[in-house]
Amino acid sequence: MQVELENIGLTYDNQQPLFDDLNCTVLDGELVALLGPSGSGKTTLLNLIAGLLTPTAGTIRFGETEMTHCDVARRRIGMVFQDYALYPHLSVLDNIAFPLKMAHVKKAQRYAQAREMAAFVHVTEQLDQLPGELSGGQQQRVAIARALIKQPDVLLLDEPLSNLDAALRIELRDEIRRIQQATHTTTVFVTHDQSDALQIADRIILMRHGQIQQVGTGMTLYRHPQNQFVAQFIGTPRMTVLPVEAVLPQLAPHVVSDLLARATTIGIRSEAVQLAATNDQMTLTGTITRQVTVGREVETTVQTAAGQVVSTAITAQVPVGQSVQLAVTLTSCYLFDRTGTCIWEGTADD
Repeated sequence: MQVELENIGLTYDNQQPLFDDLNCTVLDGELVALLGPSGSGKTTLLNLIAGLLTPTAGTIRFGETEMTHCDVARRRIGMVFQDYALYPHLSVLDNIAFPLKMAHVKKAQRYAQAREMAAFVHVTEQLDQLPGELSGGQQQRVAIARALIKQPDVLLLDEPLSNLDAALRIELRDEIRRIQQATHTTTVFVTHDQSDALQIADRIILMRHGQIQQVGTGMTLYRHPQNQFVAQFIGTPRMTVLPVEAVLPQLAPHVVSDLLARATTIGIRSEAVQLAATNDQMTLTGTITRQVTVGREVETTVQTAAGQVVSTAITAQVPVGQSVQLAVTLTSCYLFDRTGTCIWEGTADD
């Protein structure tokens, strides 16, 4: 089921608009992540899709059917909340079967379907337990099963991984992706964590202050950011941003003068910064201030005259305090104008 939001506005009395002429589409069978910092409007947007909020302007469609003013019951959605929202006095089996009970499905049939759904999300062994006896990951699986058992047109997930520890988060992230691909249910997934979005989403809608900053795959947002916010939000470590005037002599030979005149900042990805072997690229001189191993990567922080630079391409151990010459690969550099718009992507040709 395709979900389309067209020219959406949302305003409360005596307040600035939360949304103003917002447009986005979730394709049939797609898993889309609504990503952004706290206060960006992603959960509010999810609630508009769910019917928990009604826009003050614009249109919401599910397929060809307008749903703008339809209540939750008519939207055929399944919703999974951050705190699971399971019924504490009901067993896992009864929690999963509950939507079918409300739909007056006969007991034998709803229990049979609930057992099938429990097997699908891997909680068969917990069917007789109460929610309070389950781990956070098990509770979330039960919540997903309960949402899916009524075969919704759209599945909505509101920060479903935020209460889980790191290992369980990765496990359930993969499970959500598996379930979505198996059911082909159109799914909207709210998260503030870019790792979740990058790992499981077909596309990402990146939001800030109630505005959509960019829509695309994780690779598109990383390699071709439309503005400085996108460039700095997507990617770990965070992109280094320096004033253009601080690197102007080194940058000038590589950029046409009219673009350079418009640029105010340069963004440098961590993989672009290496120890210099030659001077045929943009170069910087600095002092090593920190070097730490993070998993398989080594993150090196270098203080230069232009500002602090972070590298993940320096693999050799370099003593803190040592002076180094850095070479910066321009294919992972970006120029931004005073509005934050990306006006140059190095020499990228993909």
